[in-house]
Amino acid sequence: MNLPERTLAGPTGTGGDAALVQAYLNHVRVEKRLADRTVILYTLDLERLTTHAREAGVALKAVQNAHIRRWIAQMHGGGRSARGIALILSGWRGFYVWLGRQGLVDHNPVQDVRAPKAGKPLPKALGVDDAVQLASHQGASDDPALEARDACITELLYGCGLRIGELVGLDVAASGSARGWIDAQDGEAHVLGKGSKRRSVPVGRQALAALEAWLVQRAAWAGEDPALFIGSRGQRLTPQHIRVRLKRRSLLAGLSTPVHPHMLRHSFASHVLQSSGDLRAVQELLGHASISSTQVYTRLDFQHLSQVYDAAHPRAGSRAGQAPEPLDITPTPRPPRSR
Repeated sequence: MNLPERTLAGPTGTGGDAALVQAYLNHVRVEKRLADRTVILYTLDLERLTTHAREAGVALKAVQNAHIRRWIAQMHGGGRSARGIALILSGWRGFYVWLGRQGLVDHNPVQDVRAPKAGKPLPKALGVDDAVQLASHQGASDDPALEARDACITELLYGCGLRIGELVGLDVAASGSARGWIDAQDGEAHVLGKGSKRRSVPVGRQALAALEAWLVQRAAWAGEDPALFIGSRGQRLTPQHIRVRLKRRSLLAGLSTPVHPHMLRHSFASHVLQSSGDLRAVQELLGHASISSTQVYTRLDFQHLSQVYDAAHPRAGSRAGQAPEPLDITPTPRPPRSR
């Protein structure tokens, strides 16, 4: 498509554009009372827009939809993220909405322009060795009760794939008011998940042993709170407290990445799927209402297989995006023919 080209001159030139931008920034700062940080970001976005318009030879009021699409394509081709482009478009869109309200433009060139689709990020999961290292870590310098409690928390998060809300909701024993509890005899955790849906999850041998060790220590702290996981004052732990303790444990265990509770849930799902290949079972264990929520772990599983392939297969270098092995095309000399 041929874009209309106009020379920047007179009232529509760079001076006019600068005045429009400044008037808009004054509007968002004074009338809309946006935060200083937001105004700075808008300023940067409009400086970028002004630069593109100047290079294309058009005034800001004369920018067309095709100009915007071209500039977005250039930014995307230059490596800017889809999220970054979406934020820039949002800033430009607001500017042209304001120009329209002032009667300075008769259309918004950004109106129907969308940012490129952002790829859905993969959940962060630990490798099997790192997960086992974290669960097996013993903090010799810790108070025995703290160590037993943190070890039990880690085993349940990784061994059962619990959400942090499900974990903090566990009580010592089943009751009519309990959101969740662990039946050690049957080896099952009964939890209240999203949407107030209850589910039962198997509890492994290591987690049951950690639970038994923690209950011995818990008796010294126990108050009236029925919570399974409590602090030294006998009160139920908060999610934030558990996040801090788990991050500390991962650093003491020598892991390169600080671990948060949901990372252990991702690790649980990924490792079970790698071993079993049963997506439906993983869905049930996680308490996902839809199989689509669980399918992201198939991408993690394939990523793991790809890494194994790249490291082990002698022909892995010929995969897409990697340089193929050079071929030996030197002709083999033939023996002379006998006459």
